Amino acid sequence: QHQGPLYVQKPFYPEGRDLPHVYLLHPPGGLVSGDELRISIDLHEGSKVLITTPGAGRVYRARADKRLQQQKNFLKLAPHTSLEWFPAETIVFPGAHTQLNTHVDLSPGSRFLGWEITSLGLPSCGIEFDEGELCQRLLISCEQRPLLTESLILNEASREILNSIVGMRGNPVNGIFIAGPVSKAQSNDCERILLEIRALPQSGSNPYLSGVSIVGDFIVARYLGDCTEQAKHYFTGLWQILRPFILERKICKPRIWAT
Repeated sequence: QHQGPLYVQKPFYPEGRDLPHVYLLHPPGGLVSGDELRISIDLHEGSKVLITTPGAGRVYRARADKRLQQQKNFLKLAPHTSLEWFPAETIVFPGAHTQLNTHVDLSPGSRFLGWEITSLGLPSCGIEFDEGELCQRLLISCEQRPLLTESLILNEASREILNSIVGMRGNPVNGIFIAGPVSKAQSNDCERILLEIRALPQSGSNPYLSGVSIVGDFIVARYLGDCTEQAKHYFTGLWQILRPFILERKICKPRIWAT
């Protein structure tokens, strides 16, 4: 179901009827002042789905009144479900005034694999995020109990984090990949999986920073660099390792990723 200019395209079934690939399409292509985009996904017990988007999301320069530009994602998983959440990158233009929130609400036996990639400014065009405000939050919970939280706040008071050695080190693109929860039976193989991930070769001509660790019952990987395509390539490599491990399914890339 949809209301306004946010559409659910026809589901595709390249893996069979039990796991559709669903594409979310936002024809306007971005958020302007006063926009609020809400995505609500509710998986019924036993269901499985992979959700992606055909193109980057954008948050444009805010008007002088600085009305918020908001996106709120609420992803609810019933018991014994799996959700693969792989949206394209979000580009935050200089002068934007935005809040980006994602809440993943798990249930016992549910599994989540997902990434978020954010570009501050347009590095390929030499446009920096030198003004504006961003508040970005990610929460994963289970039965109202927080399991993992992430928060990034950029404004005039915290802008030094962009270039700080303990911050983003001047890198405009950051991303996070989360997979789990890891079951007790799988936990014995986590170190082997981490070694396999850490052995992945870097792609592209520019070096980037990456890291992977165990946080609670989740495998968490991070990217910090200057290229969204590089981030997606790295995270797709992680998915090729983690999907068979977490979901016990071979990978099947959405067709839209090849266009």
